[in-house]
Amino acid sequence: MSPLEQPRKFFIDRSLGRVAVPRLLRAAGWELITLAEHYGVPADEQVEDTRWIEDTAKLGWAVLMKDKRIRYRRAEIQAVIEHQARCFVITRGDLTSTDYAQRFVINQGAIFAASHMDGPFIHTVHADRLEPLYPPRGEPAAGR
Repeated sequence: MSPLEQPRKFFIDRSLGRVAVPRLLRAAGWELITLAEHYGVPADEQVEDTRWIEDTAKLGWAVLMKDKRIRYRRAEIQAVIEHQARCFVITRGDLTSTDYAQRFVINQGAIFAASHMDGPFIHTVHADRLEPLYPPRGEPAAGR
C-alpha cells in the first residue's frame, strides 16, 4: 500500500453508533475510535459537536459522521473551518448500520486518499462516490 492508500485514524461521531458501524469498519481494516471510546460513557453524551470537531482536528483524526442537516449547522461548519477538520458525512438518515458501513467501505480508497489532504473540508459520502459539501466545488475554503 502506498502512503496515501494507508488508512489514517478516523473518529466516529455518536450519530453512527457505538457498536455496529465501528465493528464493521474495523473488520474492513479501518483504524478508528468512537466518541464513546475517546470521551468515555456516559460523558460522551454531553460532548458538544463543536468540541469533538476541535479535539479530533487537533489530534489529526479524520471524522466519519451521519448528519442530514450538516449544511445548515453554522456552528459545526465554523468549527470545521476554524480547526481545519477533515470530515466525511452521510446525509441519509434512513439506512441500516450495515448500509452506513458499506458506504464508507465502497468509498474507502477515495476516503483514505482525501483524509491525507489538508482541511478544512466536508465530503458527502454517497453510495458510489464522494462529493464536496464544504467548500462547495470550485470555491476555496475560508481562511485559505
